[in-house]
Amino acid sequence: MRKRPSRALVPALAASALFLAAGCSADPGQSSAAARTPDAGASATATANSDQPLAVAAAPAAAATSTAVARPGTAGGKARKTSLKVKSYDSHTRRAVISALGKGTSSPSPTGSPTPAGTATPGRTAVGDVIASAPAPGAPDGLLAKVTKVIGETADGTEVQTAPTTLDTLLGADDAKGTVPVDPASFDVERLLPDVKVSWAKTGDIHSGPEGTKVPLGSLRVDVATKVATAEGAPASADASVSGFVQVKPEVDFSYGGGASTASTASTASTASTASNGSTASGPGAAYLGVSGDWTSQWALKGRAGATAKPVRLPFAKLHADPVLQVGPIPVVVNLDLTCYFEISGDGRVTVDVEQDLKGDFKAGGTFGTAAGWTPVNESHMDSSPVRTSVTTAGSVKAALGAQATVGLYGAVGVTADLAPYLRGEAAGTVTATTPVGSGAKSDVAASGSWALYGGLDLSGTLQIQLAIFGTPVIQHAIPLGTLHREWKLADGKM
Repeated sequence: MRKRPSRALVPALAASALFLAAGCSADPGQSSAAARTPDAGASATATANSDQPLAVAAAPAAAATSTAVARPGTAGGKARKTSLKVKSYDSHTRRAVISALGKGTSSPSPTGSPTPAGTATPGRTAVGDVIASAPAPGAPDGLLAKVTKVIGETADGTEVQTAPTTLDTLLGADDAKGTVPVDPASFDVERLLPDVKVSWAKTGDIHSGPEGTKVPLGSLRVDVATKVATAEGAPASADASVSGFVQVKPEVDFSYGGGASTASTASTASTASTASNGSTASGPGAAYLGVSGDWTSQWALKGRAGATAKPVRLPFAKLHADPVLQVGPIPVVVNLDLTCYFEISGDGRVTVDVEQDLKGDFKAGGTFGTAAGWTPVNESHMDSSPVRTSVTTAGSVKAALGAQATVGLYGAVGVTADLAPYLRGEAAGTVTATTPVGSGAKSDVAASGSWALYGGLDLSGTLQIQLAIFGTPVIQHAIPLGTLHREWKLADGKM
């Protein structure tokens, strides 16, 4: 079980604690889960409803311990909400204790395990049940598993043996698509350097962080100020400092398209996928998992940057959240990690005084189609605001203030993305340049030699084998996202 950092932000969660539902982009999915339940007296209506996509939205606060159960291949075995709860889970033995909300009463909840041919007891779990649970004791990343054996009753509930399974056993031929922001107050924060401050703002005029810090609604901001140690092997000692902030408004992008067993089965990827427990499922026809959002960074590097050609990375904060998507009746647990860092490289004895502001957005993830399999998605658009720079002595320097994000489902990492906006300067001789970027004004340069200043960004990452949790064919090896590299000249000159 992964060791979690101490919780630095634990506000009371409102009804939209895990997400801001206003950010949901799945407009066609506004039909409720109840509207999708077939009515025995209106088969035509049921057929029409079954064509509607499942709603993807923020899991309400009441669903913080919600569970969905399905029994694939049986009458009435479609996924539905249930009063069953995961009381405890042992990740080593894969044993779980499942309890009913009304345990100890004479009336078990009728919303329990689906009943094959009316023979199973309502409110009790049974072999063949597929369970999707929000974070629970022993399963901090949520639980997606199939019951393979009922061991017996305990004081807390029914103990069962489970095995891993995939999302297609719950979602089947349904469709679902949505993009939802992550509540900034839900992040656990581990500060890696002393002078790190965290701020956020959410609905209800709720704000956390140093007084006077302005943070846009739904955004998370991490400020840092630290000394830059001389890199090992650097040609000179360093006396430099870095300060600034990274501000991000993270969103989780999720989609699932059922129907691999329809016309798309002729493709290579439509072959039935096999879960580790030996069962087979038809698999989806399409899927997507990714992270996106708005980005703002502002930073300054001052002093003698005694770095090396090999980049030196200084992580200053790690953040973790387990937002729960409500996909129809199913709680889909997303695991999101962000590591904020500063990175510097250079050659020669370079003294710098640089500042840069960047604003934009980014998107990184993996998309699945039956024809092409899993393919990467990476996009980023950034704009530079006015930059002040002073580069002295021959040499070069490159500094970035970035973040690495990983996103997965139920504890299985699926996508890793690294976004690194940077500033790069080169000088031959002695140069001092003040450059108001975008203003149309000429650069104020006092130099002997030549100089050039560039802005840029790198976006890279990988798709992991665990993306097969959708029920798609297993990725045989990690797939690089490829490197999205963009660089633009801010200013240059000769004297």
